[in-house]
Amino acid sequence: MPMPQDSADSTPRHTVSAVDFWFDPQCPWAWITSRWIHEVAGQRPLTIRWHVMSLAVLNEGRDVPHKYRVGLGFGPVRVCIAAEQKYGPEVLGRLYTELGTRYHHEKAPKDRATLRAALEAAGLDGELAAAMDSTEYDTALRASHRAGMDQVGQDVGTPVIAVDGNAFFGPVVTPVPRGEAAAKLWDGVLLVTATDGFFELKRTRDRKPVFD
Repeated sequence: MPMPQDSADSTPRHTVSAVDFWFDPQCPWAWITSRWIHEVAGQRPLTIRWHVMSLAVLNEGRDVPHKYRVGLGFGPVRVCIAAEQKYGPEVLGRLYTELGTRYHHEKAPKDRATLRAALEAAGLDGELAAAMDSTEYDTALRASHRAGMDQVGQDVGTPVIAVDGNAFFGPVVTPVPRGEAAAKLWDGVLLVTATDGFFELKRTRDRKPVFD
């Protein structure tokens, strides 16, 4: 006797997905999410495309604490855009890894020396660190920022992820989910974000970012 079939197949369909990920390398929560998406890529067939957004741009004109308007400045994201323009978008992933490791694990200062070290470790021209003080890249930076934010609205932050026609902020999680736990979270995120009219799940954060 054949087994009964469910009327709706709830099993996640693991087809190759193109994932667009917008980041500001200075954000610790986006950093954790980015390491999670790398973990997911080892469990699910993903192609990750990295893009730059800017908390400094996002917070322009907002009534937010001074550290968010000034402390999260333009320097690192300008350098990311400069590297993208010189080498192509495929370098952003490894540059982000080098910057994030220095900023969030090593607690390196967000100065030109750190930017140069990250660039060179990523196999890129260290002289691009000079872009941190140049407005030459701001038009492209703002365009990249808008490309992500226009999909989710202006009342969220970084990261923004777009996949399979849906875009969302987050997930905000700590520490980095690993292995099958990372994949299960991904499957759940895809499920809820694909639901028409779904907007938000949230609870108050009770811990600081944990980097492991």
